[in-house]
Amino acid sequence: MLHKGNVAMSKNSEVAKIFREIAFILQTVEEKKSEPNTIFKIRSYNRAADEIQNLSFDIDDIYKKEKLKGLLKIPSIGKAIATKLEEYITTGKIHYYDELKEKLPIDVSQFFGLEGIGPKTIKMLYFNLGIKNISDLEKAALEGKIRSIPGFSQKKEELILKKIQFFRKGGGRRLIGEVYPLVRRIEERLSGNIGVKQAVAVGSFRRMKETIGDIDFLVSVMSEKDGDNIIDYFVNMPEVKEVSGRGLSKAFVKLNNGIDADLLVVPQESFGAAMQYFTGSKEHGVAMRKIAISKGLRLNEWGVFDKQNHRVAGATEEEVYRVLGLDWIPPEMRENRGEIKLAKKGKNVIEKEEEEKVRLSQLIAYDDLKGDLQVHSNNTDGTMSIEEMALNARDKFGLSYIAISDHTKSLRLTNGLDEKQLLNQANTIAELNDKINVNNSNKHFRILSSAEVNILKDGSLDISNNVLDKLDIVGAAIHSHFSLPIESQTARLISAAQNPSIDIIFHPTGRIINRREGYPVNISKLIEVAKESNTILEIDAHYDRLDLKDEYIRMAVENNVKLVIDSDAHHPLHYAFLIFGIGQARRGWAMKSDILNTLSAKELLNSLK
Repeated sequence: MLHKGNVAMSKNSEVAKIFREIAFILQTVEEKKSEPNTIFKIRSYNRAADEIQNLSFDIDDIYKKEKLKGLLKIPSIGKAIATKLEEYITTGKIHYYDELKEKLPIDVSQFFGLEGIGPKTIKMLYFNLGIKNISDLEKAALEGKIRSIPGFSQKKEELILKKIQFFRKGGGRRLIGEVYPLVRRIEERLSGNIGVKQAVAVGSFRRMKETIGDIDFLVSVMSEKDGDNIIDYFVNMPEVKEVSGRGLSKAFVKLNNGIDADLLVVPQESFGAAMQYFTGSKEHGVAMRKIAISKGLRLNEWGVFDKQNHRVAGATEEEVYRVLGLDWIPPEMRENRGEIKLAKKGKNVIEKEEEEKVRLSQLIAYDDLKGDLQVHSNNTDGTMSIEEMALNARDKFGLSYIAISDHTKSLRLTNGLDEKQLLNQANTIAELNDKINVNNSNKHFRILSSAEVNILKDGSLDISNNVLDKLDIVGAAIHSHFSLPIESQTARLISAAQNPSIDIIFHPTGRIINRREGYPVNISKLIEVAKESNTILEIDAHYDRLDLKDEYIRMAVENNVKLVIDSDAHHPLHYAFLIFGIGQARRGWAMKSDILNTLSAKELLNSLK
């Protein structure tokens, strides 16, 4: 009998998407957006969307067991939202959502990906030009109609067109964090089927790429009949919208979220070869096959074969690499950027390369982080109190410390803190450290006082050094004037890095994947100054940032510039994003010793300027 996956995790994603659209429409159509009740509603729907998106179980499952009472147990879900959840589960609709869409009949979801096109802009575009989607917006911009709206200009129209073109360049690729929970859930369910030996998602997902074009699942089975059963199971999963094709060992489907997913079934003796082959990258695979040919062998998805067509390896990836004279290479490194050279055995390599070879076995591991140094509380734009953020980090994510790095005063949009508020917050943190560690001697946890200081246009900071020096650790970031030339942007970051009160440069390039390229930076110069000034560069693990890029991480590592991996958490669920930052660090060849928040809090603080 097959192990059945009962309910689609896609329903969680669908509801989360609807709640985000409700929050967005409320910001657009509500006349009194600044009233506390409206602000509360908007925040409530966004918070509920975050919780539901990241649940480890299906909302249908809990409703079947406990009805409305069960839904109310989900964090951040009050009675009003729980009732709407119940309505969606039982009818597939939310009447309130439909009513809101009548007030603003546009495809809100299309505009989520456009940086800088917010509710106010969308409202003006709709009521002046009847724009309902990105295609309408692009057409109006090309025809020069947007500049005719009061408050708009030719320059703003050109900027909108540029944003659309950048957005389209994403080519429909999904952020890894958007698909990660769904992929892992399907992977787990495939593994639970009778006759399945192993099941894994391969391709760019396994390499932890920033974006995913489609999803490839690989399964090894014990018998041909088991293969037939798993293909039947796969094409009939509730996540599947339509079946594109199926054969004896393959199946191709489109999921409810619009992404294509493929399944390949192989015998156990070929699983390792198939995993190596379909993990990629293409360039890594080509290089591997050339090595096989040079040794008189043939490598494909079924195994490594000699001249007599005997399979000499294939059951595991390790034996595939071994028979080709290589150490096993972590998936995140497989881009043909020097990793094969490092993996070669029995070669006379220079001392530096011999040292680098250790990286294959000493990349930072997914459980190496001990703390998170960019965490926001509801004192600014976070959603939970400092204590709640701390307890969740300790009890649900196993961290030993966090730094509360709330925004500072010039960032008014986030209710940034001034000098007095920062010092008061530091005193509160000291009291909380005493409170949360009472009767927890075996689970000591520390909250560090910090700030995400705003770097102003001229490179100065919006908080004085004498206040910053009273905090445990301080980060700085650019949040405005993104259009300045590369020389000016680089000078701003260098000025902050050279400031003795700044320990970390947060999200150094300011990019948002598929939405904003980020400001221009001479990254080589920044890395040089970071090394000279003992300034840390951050890998922002939020999956829509993953800033630094992997190639910049590798540049930093090669120049002995220390890094930290932070979640940029505005809600406790965001600590889960740390996995994507670790994946990014591994793609940049970072070892545990390169990442400072693998240290204890005491060791970390002792390593600062």
